[in-house]
Amino acid sequence: MWPTQRNIASIRVLCQLAEDQGISLAECLRHTHISIAQLNDAFAQVTAQQELQLIENILAAYKAPDHHLGLEAGCYYHLNTFGIWGFALVNSRTLRDAINLGLRYLDLTFAFNQVHLQENEDDIILMLDDKAIPASCRHFLLDRDMSSIMTMVEELFNYRPPLKHVCFRYSAPKDISIYQQIFGVTPEFNAPYHGVSFAKAFLELPIPQSNPHTAAMCEAQCRELLRRQQQRSGVAAKVRDFLLIQPQAMPSMEQVASHLCMSSRTLRRHLTVEQVSYRLLADEVRMTLAEELLKIPSLTLEEIAIRVGYSEVSNFLHAFKRCKQQTPSQYRQTLC
Repeated sequence: MWPTQRNIASIRVLCQLAEDQGISLAECLRHTHISIAQLNDAFAQVTAQQELQLIENILAAYKAPDHHLGLEAGCYYHLNTFGIWGFALVNSRTLRDAINLGLRYLDLTFAFNQVHLQENEDDIILMLDDKAIPASCRHFLLDRDMSSIMTMVEELFNYRPPLKHVCFRYSAPKDISIYQQIFGVTPEFNAPYHGVSFAKAFLELPIPQSNPHTAAMCEAQCRELLRRQQQRSGVAAKVRDFLLIQPQAMPSMEQVASHLCMSSRTLRRHLTVEQVSYRLLADEVRMTLAEELLKIPSLTLEEIAIRVGYSEVSNFLHAFKRCKQQTPSQYRQTLC
């Protein structure tokens, strides 16, 4: 399964896709519990379920009778959409290195499909498994992720990669011209798997913007982000996930308990068993976000304090030092 939490960047991309199709923002956001303020905050977090709900809304509002909206969506997902993960791919030495790194940290992306690499004597195949995706979104997300692979590889080399095959398990639609336009080959439908294949030699071509030192730094950041993501478990994980949705307006313990369908007393008991407190979790969420924001030199401490929910910068400074045993400025210096 995919991680529960994800950056709001994919939601923003999907809303742009919908707007280009004449679908209103109100239609997109219906029942998602995503606010306009969150949508305008590049660092906001949403849940996978919220993204699935938004996709269902878009598909319900889309009027074309025989559409390929998922394929079009994939063209909207550029390498910079994926943050540090995309930057790591750009700086990889070869396509092989980029694919291996990308798969190691796939949980940092917006993919709902599981992706597997199969290496044969003459080619390699990126296979996508869509079985875990709800049926209402499965076709859209399969097409989106297949198309986005092409978008990203094309951006890595500044030209369309020469594919050997493109395969889809579903039946051929009436019009396959958009498939030929995006993939550069005629797909095989009713195939035994979903996937794209490249000649094995193409894997060893150097990526033009490769920088091994930068790639190593990016992978270290990916590793740390994934470690933090995988640390979440139990009730404490659910609390962290809910707190991450609106760090600027941190909900009370009672509000979190209500969201989890339990009393605050029951929530406190669960957290005690897991040896953590609500306040500690709230501080952890704020400081985790603060660490990421401190990596952006253009943001002032005042701006960061506001983004993580502190009305006074002095309160942010004290909280950060209490949690990290150093000031935000000292932490920022260690990044240089």
